[in-house]
Amino acid sequence: MTLRNILLGATMLCAATTPALAFAQDTAPATPAATDDGTETFDDADYGNDIIVTATGRAQRSQDIPIAVNVVGGEQLENSGISDIRGLRQIAPSFQATTGQSTATGVVLRIRGIGTAGDNPGFEPSVGVFVDGVFRARAGLALADLPPIDRVEVLRGPQGTLFGRNTSAGALNIITQKPSFNLGGYAEASYGNLDEIELKAGVTGPVSETLAVRLDGGYHKRDGYIKDVNSDRRFNDLDRWSVRGQALFEKDDVSFRLIADYARTDEQCCGALNTNSGFAQPGTPAFAASAVIQGLAAANGLTGIVTPFNPKDREVAYSPARDLTEKMREWGVSGQLDWDLGGVELTSITAWRDWKATRGMDVDFSGIDRAYRENMPIGMRDFTQEIRLKGTAFDDHVDWLIGGFYLNEKLNYTERTRFGTQGAQYVDAFINALTDASVPGPTGFQIFQSIPNAPLVGQVLLASNPQLAAAAAQAGVLDTFLTPLPGPQAGQGQVGDRYRVDTQAFALFTHNIIDFNDNVSLTLGLRYNHESKKLDADLQSNLPGCATLQSTRYGLYRQALQGLPSGLGNAIFNLVCNPVVNPEFNGIYRDKRSESKLTGTAKLSVKLDERVMVYGGYDRGYKSGGYNLDRGSFDTAFLGGNGAQASDLEFGNEDVDSFEFGVKTDLSTAFQFNANAFYTELKGYQNLAFEGNNFVVQNFDKVVAQGVELESIIRPAPNLNIMLGYSYIDTEVKDPVAGPDNGLPLTNSPKHVVTGAVTWTPQLSSNVGGLLHVDWRMNSDANTINDPVAVPFTTNDGYTIVNARAGLNFGPDQNYAVEFYVENLFNKYYNITAFPIPEQSASFAVYPAPPRLYGVKLRAKF
Repeated sequence: MTLRNILLGATMLCAATTPALAFAQDTAPATPAATDDGTETFDDADYGNDIIVTATGRAQRSQDIPIAVNVVGGEQLENSGISDIRGLRQIAPSFQATTGQSTATGVVLRIRGIGTAGDNPGFEPSVGVFVDGVFRARAGLALADLPPIDRVEVLRGPQGTLFGRNTSAGALNIITQKPSFNLGGYAEASYGNLDEIELKAGVTGPVSETLAVRLDGGYHKRDGYIKDVNSDRRFNDLDRWSVRGQALFEKDDVSFRLIADYARTDEQCCGALNTNSGFAQPGTPAFAASAVIQGLAAANGLTGIVTPFNPKDREVAYSPARDLTEKMREWGVSGQLDWDLGGVELTSITAWRDWKATRGMDVDFSGIDRAYRENMPIGMRDFTQEIRLKGTAFDDHVDWLIGGFYLNEKLNYTERTRFGTQGAQYVDAFINALTDASVPGPTGFQIFQSIPNAPLVGQVLLASNPQLAAAAAQAGVLDTFLTPLPGPQAGQGQVGDRYRVDTQAFALFTHNIIDFNDNVSLTLGLRYNHESKKLDADLQSNLPGCATLQSTRYGLYRQALQGLPSGLGNAIFNLVCNPVVNPEFNGIYRDKRSESKLTGTAKLSVKLDERVMVYGGYDRGYKSGGYNLDRGSFDTAFLGGNGAQASDLEFGNEDVDSFEFGVKTDLSTAFQFNANAFYTELKGYQNLAFEGNNFVVQNFDKVVAQGVELESIIRPAPNLNIMLGYSYIDTEVKDPVAGPDNGLPLTNSPKHVVTGAVTWTPQLSSNVGGLLHVDWRMNSDANTINDPVAVPFTTNDGYTIVNARAGLNFGPDQNYAVEFYVENLFNKYYNITAFPIPEQSASFAVYPAPPRLYGVKLRAKF
């Protein structure tokens, strides 16, 4: 029995018992050839198993490169109805995309469980996104509706040699359709539930024998699926448009492609549901906070928290005075030159990207007007230049590539977190509820004297401690105990915390394939990286109550607060002086950091025969450190810290070591199977966690991700494509100082994922073709936050998401089509991610998955 037959039997058994992912392919319906007896046959070309990728800077078959890569063709994206990169999770089991507080800065892409979480523009992604060779600096910048796509390459594992910017988990390499020298065009119109309207159109053609152009544009609108019970507003809507123009010059050995694009959005994102976790714990601060919110909201005829909690209703209670504004504007220009110099090919990619966003938020996520973020501008400008030279040597036994990369990025961010009209009321009512039975006296106390019939904390302290009263009288500071602190007024808080981070990155790299013979190849890559970042921050906050509490005259008052039981004094201090708006941290901060790293790859591949290749090797990856743009990183001197220093905002880089072994097979014209096993160790893993008041940055000592990935393509006929996939991924945090995260898996990292897609495109008659497509993703259980109190309210049990499309194409050249589509066919609910609600003491909120979406699409092309 041949090796090929052994593998064929084993992998067919695996496909039958353990579904595996396959990669989409872009192929036209095949025409059968008639034999002498009248039967129809197909040859290998009919099945189109040759998928060409450029992941290594060269055009190669995906089955010939020693890299774990999913390749999704443009036709498959169209059949699947995938409109942005989040949809790729349906057909790539190791890939995960989540959106938290913001589609601009809160998007997290994960590959093999690894990703950088958090709503903070200072953090760079672990999964890099590259569109036509141009790096997109943050994942949110790539969430616009995709233009017509040639293919998407999902590279799994650290990319330490190529891809302009180093990434520690993987990369998405998106290649769009070029201008054509044949005249053509298309128009699409879709209408769906939630009043969804999507329009797309494009045209391409020649200007001369050497110049072709292309223009694509789109408009997408949809009502939100999250309802505010205190108004008629809907959150998580869509309202965006984009335009993209290209020119392609080709003559002899020179090609130049110029791309310019512009996009805008004006949406309300992102609503979070209160899980009612506070009400589940009577007698706790969480219960007190929830009850206070309900009472304060009811006094104004509003709902504070939606109860009982039914996540499928997707209802929130927000202050009618605050919204979730998210406006974005992005544009860019890039040029790619490819020039055959005779034995050496030159590629140069020059790009400029300019992106701006303005955001607003109701940061207490409730129906009271406690606090909000207002008109927070974020801007990012990136200039990148990449140059590559490639050729062959030693009678074509060495395929060499050398290159360089430069990035200049300027990030500007202004944060404005401010108090609403009920800022003082909430603190007083919350403290009063907490202390009603836990301190001496007939009732609880308050701080700002914004509620009736409750004493000040100073009055209670003096009445219960004669020695303190005597000491205060002797020091002449009795008035500090008997006078309420100035309460926060509407609009007070951050006047504007302005951050600027300038980044410059340089890299020199080489990537070489050494062919010892026709069957054995060694890939060696090395990259030198140097990066520098410069921070300038001007932080200004106006909060009289906090400034008063921190004054010298209030020293005895603060000391007395620390004598309160159960850490109540620290809680009061943090409520009056929330780290995000604490004026103790006002000032100008400057810092700079630089680092140099060597990364690279070493892979050995062996072709056992013409259809089976095994490979194994090592990758060294890296992601640079940076700055957390949040004054909450500082520690206050009034609670024993060392005060604010610019270095407090700094976090270190990630280093990644990854080992992988795999097999790639084309076992028949109708069956392709790949498998790999990997072990990845990340040192200095960058973790950004929201802890109820502020974002805290940790570089975990070590995080391990290991697992197995299986993938297959089954084509019993040229018009029937079956893709199956499976991933087992085990992640673990190994850091004793990581707190509750130590020993636990990373969040949003299910161990088992099964994906699949079936696409059938029958030819019903000479003028009519059909489409039937179904895809699914099955996730095992996973935590959305590693907090033992939160787990019962925020964990996702295993769930399955199913999408489907059905349609007809017709006309003389089948240039017209009608399709019916549904996403989340069974209306399955799951939590995208979770977080502790600010200043609500162990109450948790979740971002909900979209409900069932369905509609109809009309398409025409020429």
